[in-house]
Amino acid sequence: MKRFLVVVSSIVLLQLSGCATSPPQQPDNICAIFEEHSAWYDAAVDAREKWGVPVHVPLAMMYQESGFRHNAAPPMEYFLGFIPTGRASDAYGYAQAKNMTWGDYVKETGNSWSSRSDFDDAMDFMGWYIYKTHKINGVSKWDAKNQYLNYHEGWGGYKRGSYKAKKWLIPVANKVDQRARRYAAQYGQCKDELDSSWW
Repeated sequence: MKRFLVVVSSIVLLQLSGCATSPPQQPDNICAIFEEHSAWYDAAVDAREKWGVPVHVPLAMMYQESGFRHNAAPPMEYFLGFIPTGRASDAYGYAQAKNMTWGDYVKETGNSWSSRSDFDDAMDFMGWYIYKTHKINGVSKWDAKNQYLNYHEGWGGYKRGSYKAKKWLIPVANKVDQRARRYAAQYGQCKDELDSSWW
């Protein structure tokens, strides 16, 4: 019986790991991303229709946060160089959402079965966050740079200008903005084709 349970557990774990979507092969091209992962386009369109966010902005932010890895997490920290002491943050998943912020999202949306390692849920979370950033701090949903600064620093931190003391963060936000602009231009070339297959 014990042996049977071990075999069944192994099969279940293999199936679960098989369900995990690998990062896209061409992450610099939004059209290629959606061609490879058509379900991701469904999620992006759903977020656009639900939260009024452009497709390219959350995707550019997600790339920066996780590289489109479902199980992304901050690196492990070590004491004396070899004793693990935990991670710098509890951020996790595609959107690198922290426990507290994800909890706020679940509470406000009622999406209690959501998972940070699920692309659909992560995209909906980012749509919610971008929508809230616009509502709280008045940042345009199309302004990838300042949306990212809000995402990184939190709404209060952004309002206080905490990012100004982090010289490394502004170039990162500019990088997100550049990627979002590139994605937007690419999306303009394949939107009709994606929409025709989406319906």
